[in-house]
Amino acid sequence: MHDTAKLQEKVVLIGLITANQDEVKSAEYLDELEFLVETAGGLSVKRFVQRLDFPDPKTFVGSGKLEEIVDYIKAEAIDIAVFDDELSAAQIRNLEKKMECKILDRTNLILDIFARRARTAHARTQVELAQCQYLLPRLTGMWAHLTKQRGGIGMRGPGEKEIETDRRIIRDKIAFLKEKLREIDKQKVTQRKNRESMVRVALVGYTNVGKSTIMNMLSKSDVFAENKLFATLDTTVRKVVIGNLPFLLTDTVGFIRKLPHGLVESFKSTLDEVRESDLLIHVVDISHPSFEEQINVVKETLQEIGTADKPIFMIFNKVDAYTFIQKDQFDLTPSTKENLSLDDLKETWMAKANNPTLFISAKHKINIQEFRELVYEEVKRIHIKRYPYNNFLY
Repeated sequence: MHDTAKLQEKVVLIGLITANQDEVKSAEYLDELEFLVETAGGLSVKRFVQRLDFPDPKTFVGSGKLEEIVDYIKAEAIDIAVFDDELSAAQIRNLEKKMECKILDRTNLILDIFARRARTAHARTQVELAQCQYLLPRLTGMWAHLTKQRGGIGMRGPGEKEIETDRRIIRDKIAFLKEKLREIDKQKVTQRKNRESMVRVALVGYTNVGKSTIMNMLSKSDVFAENKLFATLDTTVRKVVIGNLPFLLTDTVGFIRKLPHGLVESFKSTLDEVRESDLLIHVVDISHPSFEEQINVVKETLQEIGTADKPIFMIFNKVDAYTFIQKDQFDLTPSTKENLSLDDLKETWMAKANNPTLFISAKHKINIQEFRELVYEEVKRIHIKRYPYNNFLY
């Protein structure tokens, strides 16, 4: 019998240690990049990291490190080299010549995952727009063979290069997709107006923090959820009833570090549900070593889309997976987050958070009743303020 399963493509990861990105931060970014590769179906087999003040404008890494990577790629028959930062057209062209394998950067990898995960016409259109915007400035490097001269009646002026035609085609495509998104957004505005009588709550947070699991738990729905980045790309809205109080709950695409501004722009309409929500539930993976940085990424994104002033409370999820290193009782050095107990963290965050805060495990149903009560009280408060003559519900 023959194994018909598709073989995983072998991948090497390449990152830098710079003045703005120390060794610890570089390792964290590469951990996330490896998770992205896994989500896309690849197999990460090795990492290459170089310390440089800034990326080499021609090949991202220095010549010595490049030769080391090339030797490994050829010896191990590597399929793809993935770089942890955006590459220019010139860098892609130079690296492909040297490495003789597929070259991807973080943005291209994320776009590939988005393309796989998109289900609705809205999400597919947004992905296609983001892909075209990513492709446009890289045409020269990615299709060097399109620089041949070719004339044609009614097509373009004499002597115009194919690459200029390709640019025009992509610009027209971008304009078409933007118009298509505007039409879809008009339809969504109408849908949202039809739901205006109910309080709207949105789950926000970094990717893979458990938003879809919480959505399923509260709404008893079957939203796709798995331990992969961007498991949910399409915005999902469900009616939820806690006690006797109905409201609408929205699950949104997760945020991520190093997401280029252009990509955020393409997906802003996905976040319209966030903008128009009455209450935000910021879900945090307390077990992740960089959860504080993830919190800041989410806060910055919310600021960027103009929702930072909305009522919000924080839910620290995955308490069952939280671990810490017990300090020796005679160790007088200051505590770090690595050796703070969960109780210590609770006290720290509850003290410095200006909004309600709760620690739960959606997977193992820890503190879920308290969570439901908190959601109920917050939704009720908004409902009473909006409909002061409808308080017989409570």
